Amino acid sequence: MIDCDVHNGWDSARVLLPYLDPNFRDYLDRGELPGGRESFPHAHRPWLHPEGYIRYDTFPPGGGAPGTDYEFMREQLLDRYELDYAILLGEESVEVSTLANPYYASALARAYNDWVLDTWAPLDERFQVSVVVAPQDPHGAAAEIRRVGGHPKVAQVLVTSGSQRPYGDPLYHPMWEAASEMRLPIAAHLGGTSGVNANPTGTGPATFYWEAHAMLCESGMGHVASVLAHGIPERYPGTKFVLVECGVAWVPAVLWRLDADYQALRKETPWLKRLPSEYARDFVRLTTQPLERPKNPDALWTALDEIGGREMLMFSSDYPHWDFDDPYATRFPAEWRDDVLDGNARRLYGLPEVAGARA
Repeated sequence: MIDCDVHNGWDSARVLLPYLDPNFRDYLDRGELPGGRESFPHAHRPWLHPEGYIRYDTFPPGGGAPGTDYEFMREQLLDRYELDYAILLGEESVEVSTLANPYYASALARAYNDWVLDTWAPLDERFQVSVVVAPQDPHGAAAEIRRVGGHPKVAQVLVTSGSQRPYGDPLYHPMWEAASEMRLPIAAHLGGTSGVNANPTGTGPATFYWEAHAMLCESGMGHVASVLAHGIPERYPGTKFVLVECGVAWVPAVLWRLDADYQALRKETPWLKRLPSEYARDFVRLTTQPLERPKNPDALWTALDEIGGREMLMFSSDYPHWDFDDPYATRFPAEWRDDVLDGNARRLYGLPEVAGARA
């Protein structure tokens, strides 16, 4: 079994100081407002979370923040669910995308990548690392992908679903070119919808956290349409696009709409050789958490089957967050289980079998 969304973190962002470009250490060391010396710099959102993002039972017994204690994570997640691999996505680090200063954002991303490869990657053979980049600095992002993308523990490039423009836009082509060269997928994790980035919905910012959480899938819709319309699969073979924590039920409807409009207006994008849904089946991957639950469960699987969902879905737990999905309790069609829980991610990330691996 492979978990494609595991959040490792720190008790204080000051752990990055030894890894940070000296020109930027004073920024992090002295802190900023709002925030403080122990916080990671990021832009703030208009809504407030009423409870916090964390499962209350994931605080390590010896103290510290959830996701910071390897031994406790191993006990609660890796060993309990007999994982073959866990894809680490960090915690606050992806918020670099919200910063107005692109140079500082890229410096923080480099520091995080060196820190996670130095401290977390060696702890367990099951850990695979996501390389964080600052997409508002696309040339800096491309340089970072080439700098660390060849590390044997690196599984993918990581950005947030919040962005200044949709990810197919030519602004980001240097990033896609580097990912294609290194043969790494680019994953967009839910979040980053603040600061210099566009509003999370077409109508503006939400008022309540639950409202925002439910509707953040809207940015995923825009990114899928953009990467397909701009022909990223044609321009940059060797990479794929992974949507993390953006939901899945909306994907069939969006692809059906894209197919219909493309067939009527294909002269706008002559570089496309196939229907958007055909590209998506090969190019787009979706993590399962949060998995929508209609009253008739078969309705979800029927819709997903129409677009090749069995080959696109990859299991994710979102540990240690409040909306964690237990792989033993999450229901998939019996014929889908091996692909969703293991096979699709293993093929995407090129992961070998490991000692003691279970089907």
